[in-house]
Amino acid sequence: MPRTRTRLINAARRSMIQRAELQRKLGIAGDAFKPRALYNRGKYRLGAKVDDTAAAVQKQFRDNRLPIAIAAAAGLAWLLREPIKEHAPRLGRKLRDLAEAGLDRIRPGPAPDEETEESNETEKPDEAAQ
Repeated sequence: MPRTRTRLINAARRSMIQRAELQRKLGIAGDAFKPRALYNRGKYRLGAKVDDTAAAVQKQFRDNRLPIAIAAAAGLAWLLREPIKEHAPRLGRKLRDLAEAGLDRIRPGPAPDEETEESNETEKPDEAAQ
């Protein structure tokens, strides 16, 4: 009889363990369908999708910097088209005057004394012609 008693005790122990595991799995499954758990799972999945999308956009920016920069500049110019139409002519004149002043400083020009001598020399051939 001791063998059957031991087997019964072991069977009861296994049954209790199985029952506890089933209860635990049932608790987990039940918790998974509670509104808070559903909300958290949806929030996680949405966050994962947003992260994946952000990573893809960052990769595109890294791979195509120049076209995206050109498109951004064109978009900014489009947004500011009215103020640009109004202020561009004045700004263009100022930039042109500034560039001409810079070029005048850079260009090698005749010294002030040389200008008077050249003007005298140019007058002398005219006087000889008359």
